[in-house]
Amino acid sequence: MIQETLRSVISCLALLLLFAAGAHGASTELDRIVAVVEEDVIMESELEDQMQRVRAALRQQGTQMPPTAVLERQVMERLVLEKIQLQVADRAGVEVEERALDQAVSDIAERNNLSLDQFREIIESEGYQFATFREQIRQEIMIAKLRREEVDNRVRVRDSEIDNYLHNELQGADNEEYRLSHILISTPSGADDQEIRAARAKAEETLARLEGGEDFATVAISVSDGQQALEGGDLGWRKGGEIPSLFADAVSTMEPGDTSGIITSSSGFHIVQLSDKRSGEKIMVPQWRVRHILIKPNELLPPDAALNRLRQLRLRIENGANFALLARTNSDDRGSALQGGDLGWVSKGQMVPQFEEVMLAMKVGELSAPFESEFGFHVLEVTDTREYDGTEEIRRNQARQALRQKKIDERRQSWLRRLRDEAYVEYRDIVE
Repeated sequence: MIQETLRSVISCLALLLLFAAGAHGASTELDRIVAVVEEDVIMESELEDQMQRVRAALRQQGTQMPPTAVLERQVMERLVLEKIQLQVADRAGVEVEERALDQAVSDIAERNNLSLDQFREIIESEGYQFATFREQIRQEIMIAKLRREEVDNRVRVRDSEIDNYLHNELQGADNEEYRLSHILISTPSGADDQEIRAARAKAEETLARLEGGEDFATVAISVSDGQQALEGGDLGWRKGGEIPSLFADAVSTMEPGDTSGIITSSSGFHIVQLSDKRSGEKIMVPQWRVRHILIKPNELLPPDAALNRLRQLRLRIENGANFALLARTNSDDRGSALQGGDLGWVSKGQMVPQFEEVMLAMKVGELSAPFESEFGFHVLEVTDTREYDGTEEIRRNQARQALRQKKIDERRQSWLRRLRDEAYVEYRDIVE
């Protein structure tokens, strides 16, 4: 979460140091208000400060510099939106704990291969106050938290949206291949209602036979009017873009072995089966089968006592006690406790960093030492490992993330537009 929040800050850290001395010098000059934003103001020094940052970024990217008036207007609008969001965050009670702020600053230093002391010395040697830098990071985190609460956390992606996204991707994909089988119950050209009803009844009877467990190929040979009837309706392997558009919607939501419902066209009634699916980009994912016991500190159980209790449970397991039984009766993770502490198969990135770090270091059957995460104190055991074909799961996750980000971008823009429209903003001299 902190890494996502600070992505833009980290990327422009070098630029901060480039203009820090100039900004420090400007602060000694007579300052004045250039805009009033609700209950706050934008000072001329802030505007100049931000202008220098943007110019430095444009030069670094090799982008042509826009006219000063255009750049100034854009920069001013950015500052206005920041001021509005900070005030909304303040009214909403959004806070940044000192510990989280300290960690954020430490992360920035670490990403630049510096210790915290070295990082502070570099900033201050350039004439930029470290306290001011910390406050800027605090504001970045506040705005990010506000956006998550007001926009991001309210975005939902339905499975049907993912199916539709993958269907569209399927139509243009060259790496995914599908093996289809097909049954056609045809209707003659210019068929009357009676002929259409008769063909429909035959298609429904055929679908009932398939749903009753009869072999698709056998049924296809016996009833299909399709050209591949004698091959059991087998259409062979086809890439996504080669699948007839008539079948694409059905195929996009099917798994190998699934049979579609009746699909109607001008030529009659169709039934398709997805016999198999393969990808040129098969993704094998390492997974760990993990079980754990969690003890959460609370008002009646301080951290030292919680850790000591977990140590005693671990000692009992080492002496032969049943892990699953102790998890059921002692673990504060009630979801997994009912399963004897079993968390199922876990992939990288699913667990919090502290848990994952210990999990990856463990051998099968080895019991970890007690360790702490944001949820409390854990002891874990890896019971098995495997290589899992995660291609479809990863594709769906990627589709979900792409759709979610698209929705977030759209809703953030709408949300910011509404905040801007409702805010009182008065420009002074610089911008009309």
